[in-house]
Amino acid sequence: MTISLPALLSQLLLGLVNGSFYAILSLGLAVIFGLLNVINFAHGALFMMGAIVTWMAMNYFDISYWVMLIAAPLIVGVFGVLIERLLLRWIYKLDHLYGLLLTLGLTLLIEGAFRSAYGVSGLSYDTPDALTGATDMGFMMLPNYRAWVVVASLVVCFATWFLIEKTRIGAYLRAGTENPRLVEAFGVNVPLMITLTYGFGVALAAFAGVLAAPVIQVSPLMGQNLIIVVFAVVVIGGMGSIMGSILTGLGLGVIEGLTKVFYPEASSTVVFIIMAVVLLIRPAGLFGKEK
Repeated sequence: MTISLPALLSQLLLGLVNGSFYAILSLGLAVIFGLLNVINFAHGALFMMGAIVTWMAMNYFDISYWVMLIAAPLIVGVFGVLIERLLLRWIYKLDHLYGLLLTLGLTLLIEGAFRSAYGVSGLSYDTPDALTGATDMGFMMLPNYRAWVVVASLVVCFATWFLIEKTRIGAYLRAGTENPRLVEAFGVNVPLMITLTYGFGVALAAFAGVLAAPVIQVSPLMGQNLIIVVFAVVVIGGMGSIMGSILTGLGLGVIEGLTKVFYPEASSTVVFIIMAVVLLIRPAGLFGKEK
């Protein structure tokens, strides 16, 4: 089997686009699990919600894509705050299974509500005028919107990593999950901080949904298949590892793209094969901390 260099490089770039979605979605999961200790199975539904809220705003109210790139994460983030305040706050001290079951139930409710309103057929909105067209890379024509997805995802991912790992706010967040009473003694409102953290993690999922909608059709079920892969990314990178989620998401997107070139039949399972191997060798994940 002979693969031309242009075909290989073009598949690498397309894999990087998919990896960008994996990175930003797994980052939201890692933030929520690492700081709140909750397995947020509703992440895929909230990803979908960000895309559909944007579609509704653009089609019903003629609001621009650029406005919704900020507004949709805020709207879905507020919805996440309500979820945390009304439901999740009661299960933090319980087994992880309770959080998993609760967020799975939320997923079914959210997806069911949007499925009743819009059915399961795909919706789509146009690529912003500023990002239409493509750039000649020599070996392929790279759509400008896909290049934007990669750049925007990387900026948001590494800005989030810097916020959590290198700033005082991030230090308070990490300390608040380990010893909330000590942090409260310094005048920090730990319950509010936890609520906003969940809202922020949810907003990351919605941001990914806004980015994804011009690339893949918007559907109430668009998050179902993707969230399974994203959970695998988080496990491989290490549950709760911010940098692990970013690097693993990007890397697995590229590996998945290469697999489509050399052995297409395995492209849908290669992530899970890697997950099984990593768990056998290093159960905490590539970047996770061994207990």
